[in-house]
Amino acid sequence: MLVHGLEARSFRNLGCAEVELGDGITLIHGPNGAGKTNLLEALCFGLTAASWRTRADRELIAFGAEVGRAEVAVSDGHETRRFLASATRADGRNHRLNGSPVPDDVAELRPAVAVFSPDRLALVKGPPTERRGHLDRFVGALWPARADARRRFGRTLAQRNALLGRIRAGAASEDGLAAWDAEFASDAAALIEARAAAVERLAPTFGSLAGELGLVGAAVLRYRPRTEGADAAAIAEELRERRAHDVERGHSTHGPHLDEIQVELGGRAVRRYGSQGQQRTALLALLFAEREALLEARRTPPLMLLDDVMSELDPERRLRLIELLRGEGQALITATEPSQVPEDTERAELEIDAGRVRATAPVG
Repeated sequence: MLVHGLEARSFRNLGCAEVELGDGITLIHGPNGAGKTNLLEALCFGLTAASWRTRADRELIAFGAEVGRAEVAVSDGHETRRFLASATRADGRNHRLNGSPVPDDVAELRPAVAVFSPDRLALVKGPPTERRGHLDRFVGALWPARADARRRFGRTLAQRNALLGRIRAGAASEDGLAAWDAEFASDAAALIEARAAAVERLAPTFGSLAGELGLVGAAVLRYRPRTEGADAAAIAEELRERRAHDVERGHSTHGPHLDEIQVELGGRAVRRYGSQGQQRTALLALLFAEREALLEARRTPPLMLLDDVMSELDPERRLRLIELLRGEGQALITATEPSQVPEDTERAELEIDAGRVRATAPVG
């Protein structure tokens, strides 16, 4: 599956940008403030209708415009699909696939998007909800049959919380909680199993890549579920024991919506004790561990959007990163100077200045 084109209109400083993309590595270079990160963000936004930089629609729209949009063409060799995401000052965001609303099974229709950026460090140092959501999206990419586990649990959690709120307000009795506890426990067990299997798959590769990319000490990816039991019966019993507490609070205080996926270095949480350089390397190792797992499973590799990735890597580790990217898949790398990427790297190049993009001759 190949992302082969981007059209951005009034998206940040990209007034009217049209870019053709091929497989392999594409280097985007230009001075600071030229729009390199904006170009990566437009690709991400077009495919997912989300930005890793902001949730405020107005920040995505160029000054003086009412609508910012990004259209991305994706081909699987047989069919070309066009994803169009737009943000308006009045009506919020809209996401379409070939002119129709994007379906629930969209993960099977486009590549996953893996983003490395200084703004993306929240995945490592931010709250657990960032890591839970990220891991669940990886689960869906690795095992499409499990892609709905998070959504199913989320619906059940919302229903149980609604009932708890009514009980707390005196508008309902506890009689209906047993049925929702059973549903909650069943969906929670499926989600916990998927998360545990994903971390088990990622952890060895994450540890080895972290060392290769510069982390000193044992790097560990660890899943820490809130529940003690992993099967539905055990989780249902834990809910029963905590029922009075949940009723008092008016919401579910136990379950996989509170899980943690912890990144550790030398036995200490990188979130709390890691330097920014260590957090950057941990994020990079995690993204590449996910890429390796998807390739091993013969899934579509993620579109790698690597913003300012070379600036804090020494020459040896820059070479290692390029080695990891060789072969199947696509990667876009931003840099202020082409020389930041090893000179023998086979790549296409895009030069950008003041939001204007120009293709240069392929290298290698």
